[in-house]
Amino acid sequence: MVLEVLARCQDFISAQRLHSLLVAEDLRISLSTVYRALRELETADSVDVVRDDVGERLYRLRPEDGHRHYLICRSCGRSWPVDSEDVEQWAERIAADHGFAAVEHTVELTGVCGDCQPASDEGESLSCHPDSGRRTPAHRARSYAS
Repeated sequence: MVLEVLARCQDFISAQRLHSLLVAEDLRISLSTVYRALRELETADSVDVVRDDVGERLYRLRPEDGHRHYLICRSCGRSWPVDSEDVEQWAERIAADHGFAAVEHTVELTGVCGDCQPASDEGESLSCHPDSGRRTPAHRARSYAS
């Protein structure tokens, strides 16, 4: 159930938000079960994980072609995969230069997307989510693809 709902999520999502989506679909599942399932998916390299600005872990189903890096909007939480070949080569070179093997890395790129940047004539931030003001970290990631 967790994997099915996560697969429909367009961007990174918190365990709490994922649990809310499951419950909204009348699925009886505890939050601890959601956390356990996400931990198993992470161990199996089936999800990518990032942390938001307060340290909460956010999850996204990993594409079949493997590990990716993302550019994430700090305002609305939308994410875009980025070409990261340079990062991968750099990590391999640094590991080899220091005699390391089986090196893992985390690279997080954050910024403010074009939709959330202040309008040039208004000087204040636009919300990517017109139905809400400032989102809490658990709700920053967009949930479902339309």
